[in-house]
Amino acid sequence: MISLQHIHYKREDRLILNDISLDMKPGEHWVILGRNGCGKTTLLEMITGYFFPSSGQVEVLGNLYGRCDVREVRKSIGYISQSLMEKLSLRDPVWEVVATGAYAFLRFYQQIPEQVEKQARELLDDMNFGHLANHPLGTLSQGERKKVMLARSLMADPQLLIMDEPCAGLDLYEREKMLLEIDRLRKRNVMVVYVTHHIEEIVPLFTHVALMKDGQLAGAGRKEEVLNKELIKAAYDIDAELEWDSGRPWIKVKSGG
Repeated sequence: MISLQHIHYKREDRLILNDISLDMKPGEHWVILGRNGCGKTTLLEMITGYFFPSSGQVEVLGNLYGRCDVREVRKSIGYISQSLMEKLSLRDPVWEVVATGAYAFLRFYQQIPEQVEKQARELLDDMNFGHLANHPLGTLSQGERKKVMLARSLMADPQLLIMDEPCAGLDLYEREKMLLEIDRLRKRNVMVVYVTHHIEEIVPLFTHVALMKDGQLAGAGRKEEVLNKELIKAAYDIDAELEWDSGRPWIKVKSGG
């Protein structure tokens, strides 16, 4: 579903991505993991067609970038990011914010079709959020707003869902509630690509990990193979042990590491 071949991306004199090659296949759900500034978000921007590589080839959902209309490809991609959330109106009711996802609007300026409103409310009900449907977005907590963004991203029934650090800034309670909703995506026919720098956010939904350091891949493959102390040492420059619990890894940094 996603093929990145020998991707290089240079900004002025700085090499942001250096020879990245990845193949993400149907049935796989990927986490792009690494320290701040290692190129994770830039890689997402390549997948969504907002950045184009200095060299290399990007193919998404059978479309080769540079030979297709990227705007049409984006109609099959759901996208969650902090920058997008900041563009939404805090005055609009939650159900209406969710409904904008059906058209990739930021807000409505015309009559909203009854079926679209019905679908938005049903999505909120499925996430146990129906009681907040008529509340202004601005009255919700950060964690609740991010769950609204998740519902919004599902309105267009995307084939691919891109999530850029959706748990950033959340406390432990709200993070775990958000991760629970993300893990429930196993019930849907959608590929998920998730960016984070926190290993413990890798819930059972995720099957594969691309571990990045300084714009390069330190490792890529099934999460059980990539997440080991040697590759974590290579990517994070720390000594750590991993423990697995029901398909979810937890990291323990060694004393003095």
